[in-house]
Amino acid sequence: MALRKGSAYSKRKVTPYTRTSKKRTKSYIKTVPNSRIVKFKMGDIKGFDKGELPIQIHIISKENCQIRDNSIEAVRQFLNRFLQIKVGKEFYLGVQIYPHHILRENKMLTGAGADRMQTGMSRAFGKTMGRSAIVKPGQVLYIIGVKNTKAEAEARKLIRSVKARLACKTTTETIRAKIKA
Repeated sequence: MALRKGSAYSKRKVTPYTRTSKKRTKSYIKTVPNSRIVKFKMGDIKGFDKGELPIQIHIISKENCQIRDNSIEAVRQFLNRFLQIKVGKEFYLGVQIYPHHILRENKMLTGAGADRMQTGMSRAFGKTMGRSAIVKPGQVLYIIGVKNTKAEAEARKLIRSVKARLACKTTTETIRAKIKA
């Protein structure tokens, strides 16, 4: 299996690192970076809660991976913008994952004289550089709710173009419900 771009961060077996400081332990992370995700629910939220959007498309992960918060936000912005253009106002978009995991990076200098300016791997805890969501197989990443089959076809086209922005292989699942009268 060939490794894809971003595999240094995305294909890791990790334990969630949220680093809540306890009273007697020293917390090495001074600041936790803010999440870049602006909104988690968009579109017709009331209509979705009432069941007026009978077709739900779930984007589901097929493998273990980490998805960075800027990737989650890029997919959200793309889907939200083009759903508004292609479908109109009768849609729902929900982000189902949250980036809890804190990513660290031990910055290394290169070039002449760099050996005198850094400590190498001693005390290599690293500075915070971002956040990511740890995703398991079968976990729902996004939910798109639409009203009719024409809107469903448009949403499926958008999902195909979004798959390159995600760090893991994904599949879609459609759930159809009856409209409440």
